[in-house]
Amino acid sequence: MISTSDFRNGLTIIYDGNIYRIIYFQHVKPGKGGAFVRTKLKDLTTGANIEKTFRAGEKMEQALLETRKMQFLYKDEYYNFMDLTTYEQVQLNEEQLEEEKDYLIENMEISVVYYSNRPISVELPVFIQSKVIKTEPGVRGDTTGSALKPAVIETGAKVMVPLFVNNGDLIKIDTRNGEYVTRV
Repeated sequence: MISTSDFRNGLTIIYDGNIYRIIYFQHVKPGKGGAFVRTKLKDLTTGANIEKTFRAGEKMEQALLETRKMQFLYKDEYYNFMDLTTYEQVQLNEEQLEEEKDYLIENMEISVVYYSNRPISVELPVFIQSKVIKTEPGVRGDTTGSALKPAVIETGAKVMVPLFVNNGDLIKIDTRNGEYVTRV
């Protein structure tokens, strides 16, 4: 059991029978009344975000998660992964992946998060390299400008890129916020 004073970003808890990851927390001590903790939680089974306020000192169970290195194989009606040590295959649905599905490239190594021997989500690498499939033609000489244009990468995700990026260019993307980092 952990107390609300132990809350940290990224910590996983069990609340109302569901597993949540703490996205944001704030300890509040008003001048009048008892202290409380305001949180923003992500449900790891459904992907939904909720906001919840807890009394200071309230206790709850910590969810102990296990991660396994896996390889993304392909997508059909499910997203299929293979364990790199046991070669066991696992399927996750679209709701479990949420934004992560926009950055999954075939044969990419990722971490699959398990709770009670059940896969619940994935953790992507911080940066991925992907090819630009569709964008407007690049503007020659504009390498320092801050102007951006939309581009579609090989996974189908849309990313804002600088004007000098062309179709077929390999770019580096930050998977935490979906932003362009550099051309490779």
